Amino acid sequence: MIDFSQDYFTLFGLPRRFRFDGDKLDAAFRSLQRDIHPDRYASATEAERRLALQSSARVNEAYRALKDPVSRAQYLLSLQGIDALRETDTAVSPDFLQAQLERRESIAEARAEGDAARLDALLGEARVDITALETKLADDFDKNHALEVARQDVRELRFLTKVAADIESALADIED
Repeated sequence: MIDFSQDYFTLFGLPRRFRFDGDKLDAAFRSLQRDIHPDRYASATEAERRLALQSSARVNEAYRALKDPVSRAQYLLSLQGIDALRETDTAVSPDFLQAQLERRESIAEARAEGDAARLDALLGEARVDITALETKLADDFDKNHALEVARQDVRELRFLTKVAADIESALADIED
């Protein structure tokens, strides 16, 4: 079974960094799941089956957290005692907020007009911004150890990923 005291990175044998080899994460996940999958313990004792189920749930939770860049950044900050998304601390830069308000207006207009091409373009722009912010976060964490800057960047990345998801939803609505 797994050691529940290990952090997610250690669980998968990865360095505690924002940027790592995603293929290694996938391979480690599959390997762990093969070893601890509850089906392998069908004839085991009740305690062993329960432990296998808990281990599997923990591995799934860890995998989801590290696979998603927003969750990974939040988790890295939490390891340092920083809550990136405290409800009482929602500030983002005014320039970022203004740009996102304008982007949201453009999305609403394109959706109302059924303009899939415009939504595709907006999605492309959002994805470029997401990639740039993920690169910045990697530098914040891995090179500069700038945790307060990373905390701000996580909020912005979370916002951008929600915008991208909203655009994808609008495109799906138009295509239906």
